[in-house]
Amino acid sequence: MFQVVGVRIRNIGKIVYCDAQQMKFAIGDYLIMEFDRGLECGQVVTDVQSMENLPDAEPLKKIVRPATKEDLAQAEKNTSGTKEACNYCNKKIQEKKMSMNLVGAEYSFDRSKLIFYFTAEGRIDFRELVKDLATHFKARIELKQIGVRDEAKFIGGFGPCGRHLCCAKFLKDFEPVTIKMAKEQNLPLNPTKISGLCGRLMCCLYYEHQMYKDLLKGLPKLASKIKTKDGKTGRVISINPLMRSVVVETEEKNQIEVKF
Repeated sequence: MFQVVGVRIRNIGKIVYCDAQQMKFAIGDYLIMEFDRGLECGQVVTDVQSMENLPDAEPLKKIVRPATKEDLAQAEKNTSGTKEACNYCNKKIQEKKMSMNLVGAEYSFDRSKLIFYFTAEGRIDFRELVKDLATHFKARIELKQIGVRDEAKFIGGFGPCGRHLCCAKFLKDFEPVTIKMAKEQNLPLNPTKISGLCGRLMCCLYYEHQMYKDLLKGLPKLASKIKTKDGKTGRVISINPLMRSVVVETEEKNQIEVKF
């Protein structure tokens, strides 16, 4: 059966798509693939059964093999080696008094490339820093400036709901989130209540939005007038899409919950 799998290579890297050919993969499996100028170890995060369902027209990447125990050990070694890389990079940033905040680092699978992620208020001239890092690590150095949402995804943490951050746990890509989504979900428009650790509107406002739109279908609009089961007329003062109910205030100022 034809199978294309979506693979994430790095923590904040975008999903790339590969032709699985005769190999079979499930979500969560690791594999070795050809990427840029070398091999990379990635994890399958989505399964696409039709070329028409692919989100973009980029050429499919080639899978070399399912990841072996040795491959996973190498990937783990690369991950553990980034702590020393970050310590050295931070030291050089302080020595050069550069206005940048190092978020983290990642090795390519074959350790030929070392990527450093940072945040900064503006543009940074890091050419001298790159030279120092390349000399020390004997690898190709890449510095990537990222935004606050990517920073939260890379570092992880817990959201206001008490659960792991969605972006770090399961979300594949960032989607645009608007204040209108919060309004349609009857949430308080207090920035501290609807913002995540990154300071931006919470990602859950987006992926829960369609559910709320579906639940609102058939419910009267706010401020509209409806009749209750006992024949009284009132104005809708609140809507609870999850319970499929509204609260109606009658002319006598009584409040009645009406279920649909």
